[in-house]
Amino acid sequence: MASKLIIIAVIVLDIIAFGLAVAAEQRRSTAQIISDPDANYKYCQYDSDISTSYGIGAFFCLLASQVLIMAASKCFCCGPALSPGGSRACAIILFIICWLTFFVAEICLLAGSARNAYHTKYRSFYEDNPPSCETVRKGVFAAGAAFSFFTAIISNFYYVFYSKAKDSFRP
Repeated sequence: MASKLIIIAVIVLDIIAFGLAVAAEQRRSTAQIISDPDANYKYCQYDSDISTSYGIGAFFCLLASQVLIMAASKCFCCGPALSPGGSRACAIILFIICWLTFFVAEICLLAGSARNAYHTKYRSFYEDNPPSCETVRKGVFAAGAAFSFFTAIISNFYYVFYSKAKDSFRP
């Protein structure tokens, strides 16, 4: 029988990760080109970096969720044998899909956080060539949120099918 405490803990961590990723998408940095009349150059001025913190928080919540579910199932490869059948087949498929969606979510969250934290320091002394104020693209954190949501669903189903296959094994 699947532990309800583990399922609840994983759901809570995944909901927090999803919420933080959505908040990071909403609050990602924007930049404006500012002219300095005294020094006769233009530069980029960035607003808040809070989405970097949100993205890192989502990264670690999702990581904790994955570690918890893999520790509870002994990462599928360690521990007692599972009974052959549909539950084991579903657990194997969901295990692979869970890791794929987890990696995509983590890459999106980490790349978005790193890119959001990067601020160009360039100055432009020419009127016709303003500096490039690079920011994170729209949708990077949203992709991380979507894949963390998929990871939440798939990892819980994986754990349930794993527990069903483990409990039905009779040596």
